[in-house]
Amino acid sequence: MFRMLAKASVTLGSRAAGWVRTMGSYQLLVPPPEALSKPLSVPTRLLLGPGPSNLAPRVLAAGSLRMIGHMQKEMLQIMEEIKQGIQYVFQTRNPLTLVVSGSGHCAMETALFNLLEPGDSFLIGTNGIWGMRAAEIADRIGARVHQMIKKPGEHYTLQEVEEGLAQHKPVLLFLVHGESSTGVVQPLDGFGELCHRYQCLLLVDSVASLGGVPIYMDQQGIDIMYSSSQKVLNAPPGISLISFNDKAKYKVYSRKTKPVSFYTDITYLAKLWGCEGETRVIHHTTPVTSLYCLRESLALIAEQEIRLPTITTVTVPAGYNWRDIVSYVLDHFSIEISGGLGPTEEKVLRIGLLGYNATTENVDRVAKALREALQHCPKNKL
Repeated sequence: MFRMLAKASVTLGSRAAGWVRTMGSYQLLVPPPEALSKPLSVPTRLLLGPGPSNLAPRVLAAGSLRMIGHMQKEMLQIMEEIKQGIQYVFQTRNPLTLVVSGSGHCAMETALFNLLEPGDSFLIGTNGIWGMRAAEIADRIGARVHQMIKKPGEHYTLQEVEEGLAQHKPVLLFLVHGESSTGVVQPLDGFGELCHRYQCLLLVDSVASLGGVPIYMDQQGIDIMYSSSQKVLNAPPGISLISFNDKAKYKVYSRKTKPVSFYTDITYLAKLWGCEGETRVIHHTTPVTSLYCLRESLALIAEQEIRLPTITTVTVPAGYNWRDIVSYVLDHFSIEISGGLGPTEEKVLRIGLLGYNATTENVDRVAKALREALQHCPKNKL
């Protein structure tokens, strides 16, 4: 880079050329990394963990398309198509539907930063790591956090939630539809109606479930929902999907205080994504290539039927170390699976059949790999 700058000084004006000469007069303390002189090499693997997942060929091809400006009319049209795709997979007509330039975790923060203010009562279904994370974020905001804690593998009933609503009178209830740390699917029918009887909004995390387990945002009375790109949607990680209905929008737009994060302020993101009329306001540079891929993944979802449930948790057999099993499957079969997370750490294996990867062939491959791993991995007989 510095050699190129020195050569470029010939064609620059005197002032700029002087700047380059001055810059070039310093001795480089950090040499060019030797590793970067070699071509990038990525192994071929079947990704059967809880995410990310393998990209469908159409999505992979979209990632190689040429770059265009993030606010050009062609890109704005792609963004509009993405919004329509999200409305389809969410099954919602909410105008305030958009993409967050960050992972599913960023979408969680976007929801909580915009919906909660200091002192707000917040009720959380904590039956895995994502409820724990929501509690941590809300505590930093200054909300009054009330967790309904369950053991891994359990979900919530309407009666249990109603007891929490009556006791704590929250402005927001958080439930995880597909808890990827435990493999549990939370039933959602009736929870939206129940929340609304108590003047409470319902926020649902569908990161691990969207596209694999049916979910109907409007019909199930969900006020705010978010998901992510890298699981059943088979798009690259790093972007997420979110939608607010009118009641949730009113809560955001009538805040007494500004959201703690400018980057995730939904009032700005709505203008960037054309959710407040035709005039768009630049807020940040969107990840253009990732949006190409998401557009194509949503198109594939629209063309196909809903796929298989997503993440299966398997108890680690007695006497085995989960790391040995995961390593054996990776080293001998080039298949990635994962161990537990949060409350299931070291207790389970997590196997993902996410979208494009949900095939009978892949089920047979991972079953064969696990059988062989149990035959060859060391077993503690104590």
